[in-house]
Amino acid sequence: MNNKIRLVMVEPNGSGGLIHYAYQLCSALSNENMDVTLITGRNYELADFPHNFRVEATLDLWQLFEAKSETQLFKNPLIRMWHKSRWTFRRGIRAIRLIRAWVRLTRYLLKIKPDLIQFSKINFPFESIFLGHLRRKGQLLTQICHEFELRESTGPFSSLLLRTYADIYTHFSAMFFHASENRNRFLELFPFVPLVDTHIIPLGNSNWLLMITPDPVDVLKEKYRLQEDERIVLFFGLLAPSKGLDDLIEAFALARKSCQAKLVIAGYPTKHMDMKGLTDRITRLGLKDDVILDTRYIPLGQIRPLMELAAVVVYPYVSSTQSGALQVAYTFGKPVIATRIGGLPEAVDDTRSGFLVEVHSPQEMAEKIILIINNPDRRREMGAYARRLSETRFDWGAIARQMRPVYEMLVNSKSRTTMGDID
Repeated sequence: MNNKIRLVMVEPNGSGGLIHYAYQLCSALSNENMDVTLITGRNYELADFPHNFRVEATLDLWQLFEAKSETQLFKNPLIRMWHKSRWTFRRGIRAIRLIRAWVRLTRYLLKIKPDLIQFSKINFPFESIFLGHLRRKGQLLTQICHEFELRESTGPFSSLLLRTYADIYTHFSAMFFHASENRNRFLELFPFVPLVDTHIIPLGNSNWLLMITPDPVDVLKEKYRLQEDERIVLFFGLLAPSKGLDDLIEAFALARKSCQAKLVIAGYPTKHMDMKGLTDRITRLGLKDDVILDTRYIPLGQIRPLMELAAVVVYPYVSSTQSGALQVAYTFGKPVIATRIGGLPEAVDDTRSGFLVEVHSPQEMAEKIILIINNPDRRREMGAYARRLSETRFDWGAIARQMRPVYEMLVNSKSRTTMGDID
């Protein structure tokens, strides 16, 4: 194609992992001679970063990560009732804002008529109404399918609720997955989607973090009250039931009998996370002095020093497709321990960039923690290999070069169809 493909990427979340992903992908696709525009929320946290693509931070939504999370439990029933009423009211207001944002977004997209519109995770079934309207108006829609299961929803109605999302996937002409295991699982759940419309790409690295001037490591050392050269086992990422933190706590309790280290759990709790249950488990196992909970949305300038403090980064997930947080560890050359779930085995070279363990296996996880903590040479070797993977297999330029032919095929196919209709 002689003309640049005009791609609009829609990522409503202006902060957090999905916008970090979108920023790097937009940069890589622009380097592949595509005309890229990112539409996101007004709270776009990467506004001061260098851009080789356009950004329209126009979606009027809400702050994804609040200064203080509301995951704590209140004993007073009146306070609980007040918080529940407040939360319900806020959800209603947010629903109205989201619908209004979709109306404005749809009108704008139909006005500018890009060659392709790419979405990431679709959060609510009603959004299919807008996707369907765009599709009927002749727009080509694609998706980066980060997530397609309701991992934090349990109970008898969870499978029924999942079916309400099925209509969403009828609107995309191409869908990208970050592991063959994830695509297989998706097609098992939604068999009406043609295999030919699905494509596998790696989940790219987190090299954007290398552009940030980091805070001094001593800032975190003081915050965590760490002694000099104290070794750290790190969990980094959103805190949710699917992340397997209970297993990690159990594994650390076993590991500390044979190695000297502290456990840092750093990340923002989702609304599903039972923080009281987690802290009660830490206390019951006698770990209060050795487990540090940092339940903030970690400032961008503190991510690098946090990784520098870590001897190993653990991802004990019990349910997952992939992990952007794992790519953060790779970017900073840290060995990882991850469970054999979803696409994680396709990202971790077992015994080389880290170790893979079975889900719900604290004993096996503890053994790997001990092995890494007590063997500094092995730790450095694995970390160096992880960094090499970040620069090669998970390079964004290579990913963009895989995606471009798919875009070209879709646009050319639509062009031929349109010309045929004219004839």
